[in-house]
Amino acid sequence: DDKKIIELYFERNQQAIKKTDIEYGKLCHKIAYNVLNNRQDSEECVNDTYLGVWNKIPPTRPDNFKAYISKIVRSISIDKFRKQKAKKRSADMVMALDELADVLPDERYAPGRNDEEIGKLISIFLREQKEEVHRVFVLKYFYFESNRDIAEKYGYTEREAKI
Repeated sequence: DDKKIIELYFERNQQAIKKTDIEYGKLCHKIAYNVLNNRQDSEECVNDTYLGVWNKIPPTRPDNFKAYISKIVRSISIDKFRKQKAKKRSADMVMALDELADVLPDERYAPGRNDEEIGKLISIFLREQKEEVHRVFVLKYFYFESNRDIAEKYGYTEREAKI
């Protein structure tokens, strides 16, 4: 139970990390691997994620622990990806980020628009979509799942998994 795990962090009980790994380790590894496409780098990001959670809780008390830890591992993995600038980049992540860059406004076309405002607009857009579109969008652009993985997971064709 997430509330129990969070309480362990507040108690500074090291079992919190073990419980986090049991509950969310597989998810964290998958997110990191989808970004980095390298097991060793992914493992390092997951370990950094656990350290980051340890350092942020307390004082933070996340309402949705799964989303909270997913965001942290994703951020750490993207940072590592950007630092590497090597040829072993994840094609799925590069494609997803390129697709978003093509449609999201930047300072040239939408001066004064900040990331928070753009995030709110994306949320409004997704609420107006069918559940399938919302689900595919999140898997593709937040978790960097490939079209093939999304298609397999939900019984779509790869073409249907493209937004």
